[in-house]
Amino acid sequence: MNLPLDTPRLRLRPFRPADAPAFAAYRSDPRVAEYQGWDAPYPLERAQAFIDAMLASQPGQPGEWFQLAIELRAGGALLGDCAFKLLAHDPRQAEIGMTLAAGAQGQGYALEAGACLLDALFRGYDLHRVQANCDVLNAPSYRLMERLGMRREAHFVENLWFKGRWSSEYWYAILREEWLARRPGG
Repeated sequence: MNLPLDTPRLRLRPFRPADAPAFAAYRSDPRVAEYQGWDAPYPLERAQAFIDAMLASQPGQPGEWFQLAIELRAGGALLGDCAFKLLAHDPRQAEIGMTLAAGAQGQGYALEAGACLLDALFRGYDLHRVQANCDVLNAPSYRLMERLGMRREAHFVENLWFKGRWSSEYWYAILREEWLARRPGG
C-alpha cells in the first residue's frame, strides 16, 4: 500500500507525533468512545505512546492493526482515524475499523475514507474479503458499512461483555469482486 492515500477532500496517512493532542481530544469525547475499545478520557501520554507504536510498525503485518490518520486536505485538520489488519489465520482477508471526531461526523467523511481504504486494500493487497463489525446500537456505523456495499453476515446477540453491559454485534463483509464491480475502473 502506497501512503498517503488521497480522496477529493481527505488524506489517509501515517500518524505524526504532532497529531497526539488532536488524537487524544477526539478519543476523550464520550460520544466518540461509547462504542470503541477505549474509555474517555484518553490521556495525551496514551495518545503519544499509541502514535509511537504506529510509527514503529509496518502496514500489512498479518494479525497486527495498522492505524491511519484521516486528515482534511484543505487545512490539514485531523478528523479521525481508520485501521485495518490482515487476518493472522488468512492474510487474504482483512478487518477494518474507523473513528471520526464528533465534529467531523455526518459530512460524508467516513464514507469517503472507508471507500478509499477498501479500494487501497483490495488493490494493494489483492485481498479476497474485508470484514467489519459494530455494536447493534451504533446505527451510524452499520449504515456506513451498508453504504459501502458491505453485507450483514451475522448478528450476535449479547455475545460480548462491553463497558458494563452485554453487547450485541453486527458483522459485515464484502468480497473483492463485489467491491471492484462497484468502483469506476474496477
